[in-house]
Amino acid sequence: MSVAQKIRVLIVDDSAIVRKILSDALSSEPDIEVVGSAPDPFVARDKILSLQPDVVTLDIEMPRMDGLSFLKRLMRFHPIPVVIISSLAQSSSRTAIEALQAGAVEV
Repeated sequence: MSVAQKIRVLIVDDSAIVRKILSDALSSEPDIEVVGSAPDPFVARDKILSLQPDVVTLDIEMPRMDGLSFLKRLMRFHPIPVVIISSLAQSSSRTAIEALQAGAVEV
């Protein structure tokens, strides 16, 4: 797969350690390019508009706005594939189901 065909990912998580771990893990994949990261949904909104990622990874618990509220707004105004990565959203949890119903492609 050529560089131009890589999947462009934006990581949204309030934890700097989690952002680093996800960035390192995703960047090790030959078909994925991490184009940026954001510590909260407000920074993420601006980065989505400027970086135009193909996919967003999103945490649930974050300051200023929770991930589910951001997901719902994102799907309404700028739909993009979102993968929820959170310890609160295990596959059978109410939060996971709500995230999928709101438009997440995977939890």
